[in-house]
Amino acid sequence: MLFQVGGQGTRPTFFEMSAAQQLPSSLRAALTYSFGVLALRRPFIHKILDYEDEFFALLMLVLETHSLRTTDASFAESLYGLRRRGVRLRLKKNSKLTDSGDEIHHTGLEKRQKVLSVVFLVVLPYMKSKLQSIYNKEREATLQASLWGVSDERLDEPDYLDGGGNSYGLRSNSDVEASTRARLIKRLKKTIGACYPWIHAGNEGLSFAYQLLYLLDATGFYCAGLHALGIHVCRATGQELMDTSSRISKIRSRERERLRGPPWLKALQGGLLRCAYAVLDYAQTGLIAAVFFFKMMEWWYQSAEERMSAPTIYPPPPPPPPPKVAKEGIPLPPDRTLCPLCSQKRANPSVMAVSGFVFCYTCIFKYVNQYKRCPVTLMPATVEQIRRLFHDM
Repeated sequence: MLFQVGGQGTRPTFFEMSAAQQLPSSLRAALTYSFGVLALRRPFIHKILDYEDEFFALLMLVLETHSLRTTDASFAESLYGLRRRGVRLRLKKNSKLTDSGDEIHHTGLEKRQKVLSVVFLVVLPYMKSKLQSIYNKEREATLQASLWGVSDERLDEPDYLDGGGNSYGLRSNSDVEASTRARLIKRLKKTIGACYPWIHAGNEGLSFAYQLLYLLDATGFYCAGLHALGIHVCRATGQELMDTSSRISKIRSRERERLRGPPWLKALQGGLLRCAYAVLDYAQTGLIAAVFFFKMMEWWYQSAEERMSAPTIYPPPPPPPPPKVAKEGIPLPPDRTLCPLCSQKRANPSVMAVSGFVFCYTCIFKYVNQYKRCPVTLMPATVEQIRRLFHDM
């Protein structure tokens, strides 16, 4: 089976779709890294990092809404020259779905599809991120409870205040409602912690199935969200890319014409619109540069970590020089298998740890026990420094 890896036709390749899908996560990582570096000098930026999900969802809401309105594509897809098209399918009996014009008709995006696209691109990832954080907290709490245990004594229990007799009288209605709300929130978090792994596994499995089918050219939908919306992502033609700028200018001029009020108010509103559009344009350019910078820094630090973590192999050190034979010591026999003391074939060979020479165990034990030295080098030694050899060299 052949995979589509080239750039021909209007159908994007698997790698283009994958790159467009991974761009928002890379953008978020780049922004988080940048704000983390700035927070080292400006501590108030930590407040932004505390609400990272909300700020990023708001930023993507503005970008995705503007991109879908002007280019009929998401922010990431517009950067890769892709466009979203509504699809109408006509299935034939006993025939497979192909890309022929008789079975697939592409149309422009409807307003409903644009709104739902924003929901799938912004709202659902935000909810997934919040569920992931709740699940991580619940997993940490469960792990701590399994290690340290959980105390059953609570301040909000009925028998905690006044011995349990007048506890309900000491409480106000707001306290009771707060405790009830806290119990409901805790129960909800436990439910999320128990169900999220199955939801996540099902979502990832469905995404993998769609991506595999898209790679095998068995479907025109890259993910389940596009299938639910009835949208195909197509490669933009050259004429569409050229008409994008004129379309954006027409939309902006139409919005300026809708302004009402005195001339000074129209001028003020028009200036604010121009500033907002300029900020959007510069934001898109800056975000692209941020992603590029983050990828470069990620590659730089990854290569540096690989170099640091790679084991350094040094050459083995040279062997130490052999000890010198003393003039008054026993000379070594020409045959290395003979004992220097008895000049016979070594029996039960043993080595002196201080010098490294090998003798018969009986011979060296008697000599060291009597003279307290090595017979060849005359170095001081004891019987505890005699080592048994199990393989005679």
